[in-house]
Amino acid sequence: MTALRAILLVEDNPDDEKLTLRALRRGKIGNEILVARNGEEALTTLFNLDPLPCVVLLDLKLPKIDGLEVLRQIRANERTRLLPVVVLTSSSEDRDIVESYSLGANSYVRKPVEFEQFTDAVCQLGLFWAVINQPLPQGL
Repeated sequence: MTALRAILLVEDNPDDEKLTLRALRRGKIGNEILVARNGEEALTTLFNLDPLPCVVLLDLKLPKIDGLEVLRQIRANERTRLLPVVVLTSSSEDRDIVESYSLGANSYVRKPVEFEQFTDAVCQLGLFWAVINQPLPQGL
C-alpha cells in the first residue's frame, strides 16, 4: 500500500483554515494537511515538497503573492505543472473564475457562507481528491 500524500491548503483566513481542517477531519481524510498562509509560503512549501501533495486547495485573495500568481507559477514549473489545484475561494467574480480555468485550475469552488454547506463542500472535495481521484504516479 502506498503512503497517503499530503494535501496543501493555502488559506490566509484563520477561521476558514479551522473550518477547512475540521471538515477534512469530519470526512475522515487521513492525509496530512499542510497549511500555507500566503502565496509566497505556498510556493516555497510546494517547490520543496517530495513527494508532491495529492492536491492543492488554493484561496485566491492571499497576501504577498495572490492565488492566481501561485497557480501561474505552479503551471509554469515542470515538476508541478500537472498537480491538481482546486481554487477554493469566496470570490464569485466572473474574471476570477475565467482566469483560474485559463491558468489551468482543475476546479473552482466558491466557499459557501453557511457553516454546514461549507463543511459538506470541503468534505466532498477532500474525499474526491484524496481518496477517489487517481493521482499521477510519483516522479511524473
